[in-house]
Amino acid sequence: MYGAASTGTPAAAPPLARTAEVELSIGGMTCASCAARIEKKLNRMDGVSATVNYATEKAKVAYGSGVTVDDLIATVENTGYTAEPPPPQETPPDADTTPSGEADEIALPRQRFLVSLVLSVPVILLAMIPSLQFDNWQWLSLTLAAPVVVWGGLPFHRAAWANARHGAATMDTLISVGTTAALGWSVWALFFGHAGMPGMRHGFDFTASRGDASSMIYLEVAAGVTTFILLGRFLEARAKRSAGTALRALLELGAKDVAVLRAGREVRIPVGQLSVGDHFVVRPGEKVATDGTVREGASAVDASMLTGESVPVDVMVGDSVTGATVNAGGRLVVEATRVGSDTQLARMAKLVEDAQSGKAAVQRLADRVAAVFVPIVLLLSLGTVAAWLWLTGDPSAAFTAAVAVLIIACPCALGLATPTALMVGTGRGAQLGILIKGPEVLESTRRVDTVVLDKTGTVTTGRMALRDVFTADGVAEDELLRLAGALEHASEHPIAQAIAAGATERAGSLPLAENFENVAGLGVQGVVDGHAVLVGRERLLADWSLELPPELAAAKNAAEAEGRTAVAVAWDGQARGVLTVADTVKETSAEAVRELRALGLSPVLLTGDNEAVAQAVAREVSIDEVVAEVMPEDKVAVVKRLQSEGRTVAMVGDGVNDAAALAQADLGLAMGTGTDAAIEAGDLTLVRGDLRVAPDAIRLSRRTLSTIKGNLVWAFGYNVAALPLAAAGLLNPMIAGAAMAFSSVFVVTNSLRLRGFR
Repeated sequence: MYGAASTGTPAAAPPLARTAEVELSIGGMTCASCAARIEKKLNRMDGVSATVNYATEKAKVAYGSGVTVDDLIATVENTGYTAEPPPPQETPPDADTTPSGEADEIALPRQRFLVSLVLSVPVILLAMIPSLQFDNWQWLSLTLAAPVVVWGGLPFHRAAWANARHGAATMDTLISVGTTAALGWSVWALFFGHAGMPGMRHGFDFTASRGDASSMIYLEVAAGVTTFILLGRFLEARAKRSAGTALRALLELGAKDVAVLRAGREVRIPVGQLSVGDHFVVRPGEKVATDGTVREGASAVDASMLTGESVPVDVMVGDSVTGATVNAGGRLVVEATRVGSDTQLARMAKLVEDAQSGKAAVQRLADRVAAVFVPIVLLLSLGTVAAWLWLTGDPSAAFTAAVAVLIIACPCALGLATPTALMVGTGRGAQLGILIKGPEVLESTRRVDTVVLDKTGTVTTGRMALRDVFTADGVAEDELLRLAGALEHASEHPIAQAIAAGATERAGSLPLAENFENVAGLGVQGVVDGHAVLVGRERLLADWSLELPPELAAAKNAAEAEGRTAVAVAWDGQARGVLTVADTVKETSAEAVRELRALGLSPVLLTGDNEAVAQAVAREVSIDEVVAEVMPEDKVAVVKRLQSEGRTVAMVGDGVNDAAALAQADLGLAMGTGTDAAIEAGDLTLVRGDLRVAPDAIRLSRRTLSTIKGNLVWAFGYNVAALPLAAAGLLNPMIAGAAMAFSSVFVVTNSLRLRGFR
């Protein structure tokens, strides 16, 4: 009607040859070394690329032709672990989504720890407090300690044996060898040495014990270390479960059943049986069963559980609604447009799960260290024995120091440093409407110094709205709006609809137009309340020999200089006013730009609109650098130019024409209200259409990365500092066991602090 804005379509990229992908559930892993071994074995297979995550207990595997899922499972099982294929794609939402063994993952470690604790406390007290040692106390200690080491430590011994059969060693090897050696030495001293004599007394030393080797027993070490490590495993399992709470909550958001309209009647069925095209009813207070389009009714929908946005959104016939959102108002009839794994909720959950399964570059280094760490520690332990025997000739002190080396060195914390922080960070992001695609994204957020903002749909709403009303002398604003709005209401053009909506909002209900006629490329004409009305370009008025008065012509020229669209209005043979329409800047965009600057980012506004429009929007949101009149396919070139200047670029966009630029940028942030192509190309997805989420996403990503690095610094530093102390005989093995358990718990609880991110 008023002329079309230029559009363009990016060149289609050639399809990429893709391998198949599968996610396997791995059982039997007890530390980062286990994950590293499985990953190494899988990656040795032809055409296979695998990532194994200790915290999530999953292997993400890409494989080519000639390899089957059964082959992958066989390789894992031959390595000494278990693997299960993924469940069927379409799982009914009303089915129990909790893994059957999840309760056991918490219950069994708790049971082993509590029983071991009850048995170990008397053993430790008798060893540490000589005044409690009665005649033959050592035999009671053996009776109590043996079940702790054998039954309580069974998971460690079982894993150590399985690894030994495959010629490998893990942290379980260290624990099993250390506690078994302590128990074995004690049994030998009790039965074949002097330790079993009635009246034997035993002191406790925080450093390596010295004395007659045949009279020394280490039952408190064997029982205490086992108990401390069982405590660490229990707390670790519970914390790992807490870390995954956000993802489980996301998966459980969906409705369980739905009232479908069949032959005019409501029939309640499980959501899993819903098909595309079905019409279903959503009453006030009920969850929307799946993604769809409103066909009857009007209401307000609460999407806070998906987007983090607390204000309900009004919807009416023709509007889209998202599954798992809550109907806060009237009755709706919705037509299903996406079901099952295609829904926004399912795609969000998949993005979060994929992110949690990935590994940051810094974690891959930690995994490589953990893989060679255990064999080195075993050699170091033997070296410690040899050094002590050579220097002191004291086998008791040599044994104590060697066991302390075995116990203190377990690299649990290394394996947990990245996955736990990722699990909590990505889960918290999902709660706030921020989807992080993978751990490599975190590194990008730290380096970014420039953020390119697409204008339409990102900084602005992407919808035209009535801005200014200029009237000729003697014309009332309400009258101008009523007559122009009534005529425009009959047109479907976006500018006409913007004028009609603005007129209704400012002047109330509109009269009906008669004899409506669309004049191609110029505007509309018709009769309203007995007046012959013209609304459109100045040329339309000129065709009727009408001219704008000087004041209206000046207003029109000023509006167009600012990039707004000016629409002339005339009736009864006289020009009466000018209306200006423009794409509206989102209320939150200026605040978002301020927050991005506060993070050290330089904003750049990128748009295909003319320079005047771009500069007007840039002024409104305080952006200094503007790149205007860019064809959609040239947006990539702009990003490349900025990168060639040495900048690290983040791109925020929402349209199909932004997808290539999002992929080219060092960090792509896709608005979740945009197209699937943009969301697929982005590294971060902002579920809400609010630009303020962009700085939140960058802050959360940076916080998660700093937590990962803090965890790794602690884990590396702890092992590096503790090993020399243990080898020097400055740590009792029991104290070493407690410190090792604390290291893992510290890493997990430090990660859990991300749950408080605001």
